[in-house]
Amino acid sequence: MLSFTGSLKVFVALEPCDLRKSFNGLHALASERLGEDPMGGALFVFTNRQHTRLKILYWDGTGLWVMIKRLERGTFSWPRSVEAGITKMRLAPEALAMLTDGIELRGARMRPWYDRE
Repeated sequence: MLSFTGSLKVFVALEPCDLRKSFNGLHALASERLGEDPMGGALFVFTNRQHTRLKILYWDGTGLWVMIKRLERGTFSWPRSVEAGITKMRLAPEALAMLTDGIELRGARMRPWYDRE
């Protein structure tokens, strides 16, 4: 489980992207598509079309981190844009933890695929 401080900014790209991108490609997406500075200390979260994988880009002050999670079954509960033209959503670090741990962001229910032993 990942844990981040409450003051951390988390930006989620609402539109899926090509997850073959790595450091430079995700850096470009964060700055061009989301309009944020990737080296500002925020987390940037991206997903694929099927919502079965996500990548996180993070600048820790000395270098970029790229983290990836692949689900073996099921999908992530991905937020949707409520207005046309909105490309990102800001989440609290606690909401990111819920998203990566298989909890529906609407209704706070466990996703059906999530079963920890």
